[in-house]
Amino acid sequence: MNATINAPLRSTINELPIRVREAAVFLGVSPQTVYLWVERKQIPHLRVMGRNIRFLKSELEPFRAQFKQEIGNGKTE
Repeated sequence: MNATINAPLRSTINELPIRVREAAVFLGVSPQTVYLWVERKQIPHLRVMGRNIRFLKSELEPFRAQFKQEIGNGKTE
């Protein structure tokens, strides 16, 4: 198989989930905003052991790009 095709898959498998506080820093918002987005199902997230919320940076990157584009255009809803 082509190694280029497998590279993104390997990085996702080896990627460690991050916590709410780390996700907030990565996105440039408060942890409360991250919790609100999770509650509204507006952000990709994982539930671990029921209550613990984790995120994959690879899934947050497109969300962050969209979020920054909307803020730049004056849209916050």
